[in-house]
Amino acid sequence: MNTTNVTATTVRLAPRTIANAPEGSRSTLEQIQKGFGFIPNLMATFANSPAVLNGYLALDAQFNQTGFSPLERQLILLTASVENECRYCTAAHSTILKAMMKADPALVAAIRANTPLADAKLDALVTLVREIVANRGYAAESTVAAFIAAGYRNEQLAEVLLGVALKTISNYLDHLNPVAIEAAFAGEA
Repeated sequence: MNTTNVTATTVRLAPRTIANAPEGSRSTLEQIQKGFGFIPNLMATFANSPAVLNGYLALDAQFNQTGFSPLERQLILLTASVENECRYCTAAHSTILKAMMKADPALVAAIRANTPLADAKLDALVTLVREIVANRGYAAESTVAAFIAAGYRNEQLAEVLLGVALKTISNYLDHLNPVAIEAAFAGEA
């Protein structure tokens, strides 16, 4: 954790329910409830602002249209969350990868420990994401070249940014307004 920065401990935005959310968030929360079987606390917190909740989900929908596989998309999201030191999103994406996608636990552990991945292509992707997040959008030419050499396309450089943008929003919300990790993700906290 970056101890030079002030870490918020005060919750200013309580998670909302379908019953007490602003009108513009209610139908979205209902869809989330149907899709997940519950409303994750992050989405419930976003629901304080219909613009934030719906904007985040619209960006997520576009990220799902990129040239990355579902596994690669989750790796991008987990890597950015780890690099941004977001406890909520790290737990959530670790759970999604291991429990829902049945990804190799060693893959998740390597990302969380900031060690190289056994798969060279996925390692090139994760390395690029780490550098972009750590260096505020900059990556060494050698890192970009390794990403392309691993089999990714030039346009996927830009598509990585959608995932980084998603995690910037959610990670920073957790930094400013700590979000409780619910039971579904607690095993990876």
